[in-house]
Amino acid sequence: MSTDTTSSSVPSPPPSGPDHGHEPPAVGRRASVALVVVLFASFMDLLDVTIVTVAAPDIARELHAGQAQLQWMLAAYTLALGAGLITGGRVGDDYGRRKVFLVSLACFAVASAACALAPSAGALIAVRAVQGLAGGFMVPQVFGIIRSSFGPATTARAFGAYGAVQGLASVAGPLLGGLLIDADLWGLGWRTIFWINIPIALVALVLGVRVLPESTAPRRARLDVTGALLCAVAVLLVLLPLVQGRDWGWPWWGWALLAAGLALLAVFFAHERSLAARGGQPVLDPALMSVRSFTAGLAASVLFFGALASFFLVLSIYLQDGTGRSAWGAGLVILPYALGSTITSGAGVALAARAGRALLVTGSLVLAASQLLLWFLVRDGSVPGYWPLATAMLLGGFGLGLGAPILVNVILAGVPAHHSGAAGGVLSTVNQIGGAVGVAALGTVFFNALTSTGTPATVFGHALAQVMPWQVGAYLLAAVAMLALPRTTTAPRP
Repeated sequence: MSTDTTSSSVPSPPPSGPDHGHEPPAVGRRASVALVVVLFASFMDLLDVTIVTVAAPDIARELHAGQAQLQWMLAAYTLALGAGLITGGRVGDDYGRRKVFLVSLACFAVASAACALAPSAGALIAVRAVQGLAGGFMVPQVFGIIRSSFGPATTARAFGAYGAVQGLASVAGPLLGGLLIDADLWGLGWRTIFWINIPIALVALVLGVRVLPESTAPRRARLDVTGALLCAVAVLLVLLPLVQGRDWGWPWWGWALLAAGLALLAVFFAHERSLAARGGQPVLDPALMSVRSFTAGLAASVLFFGALASFFLVLSIYLQDGTGRSAWGAGLVILPYALGSTITSGAGVALAARAGRALLVTGSLVLAASQLLLWFLVRDGSVPGYWPLATAMLLGGFGLGLGAPILVNVILAGVPAHHSGAAGGVLSTVNQIGGAVGVAALGTVFFNALTSTGTPATVFGHALAQVMPWQVGAYLLAAVAMLALPRTTTAPRP
């Protein structure tokens, strides 16, 4: 599960410019069908993050994927998705959100088919990156189309429906993934989790061509391609030694790559400051970094979503390879997590205007408690029963539902109103990058802790137990960072 897939919430302002519809807002049946189209695409994108974690052990067995390659199958998607969000939003503003949405959707479908046909782990990683980049261009158009192309009453209902789709995808991902893999339709096994995207995309494309209205922003923004590339390459250089270091034997040049990535991040920040000084539109506006609550929010987001993204990969491997559960059985264990999130997310959104920061801190602490309970269950190498595991999952879901739906909006409450669109885009991007970093760092902790002796439950239980203290620490640090955020989602913004 990823940042955007785990709970219901009203989306934050997208990284797009002011609305300017070239066609009248969709109304009546046409508006309903148009909404179904963009929600279909959102569901497909959100599902693709959660569903792959359940399939990871089967993919590893069939493609003879190494441990680092499993991490890349998730990290490549989320990193490419994050890299495309801001640029994708601006391309849609300039060239037409409907047009960019349909092209991105078609590319996502083609990439999904390539994933299903992948002959090797390396090929799957490559097309997962393409799939993620297509998603990064598609997702901002969903927000832009809803905001600019529907009437006021329809817009409010549309964002509510988007939140419901988020919750549905979080529940459907592990269950549908487990069901498809265990069903082994036509002998395709895990490949069906990618083939399922094709009919969804085709229906959305056919309907989208007919019903989606076109819209652009009134002014064309100049894309900060250099900044986007600098950031993406810098993060990739940081991730490479984290993920591959164990396979490489931790050579000196791996550390040199890490240092080069950090240096390139400094170059990225320098470029952004220079571009802003010249009156350009940088990917990351330096003015945002002077807002204390925003920088604290970035730290909280990286910690919160980094821990979350890595958790489901290592948990799924433990449940299947360690305890002998099927993919369907693993999905059933994860299900209470999604249900718990769905239960508390509504209350979290309703109370955010009065107690947003308190809810965030509480959610992070509850998540830390759930990870501590899971550590207690697996630390001795025994195989926990379903209900003890489900209890830990349900507790984690409660915490996630309190925090994830409102985190971005609480952070944005402390940002000046004229920066809110840019800040929302940066936060969405950082959430995805944080997920990729979490998969790289905590996945490496898990795989490094695997030993060659003992029963599967002992070997994988020991490895999972090594990850849990890091998970607990990440959520506790996130709670500390959240103390610097605005108290509510309605804090005054000059």
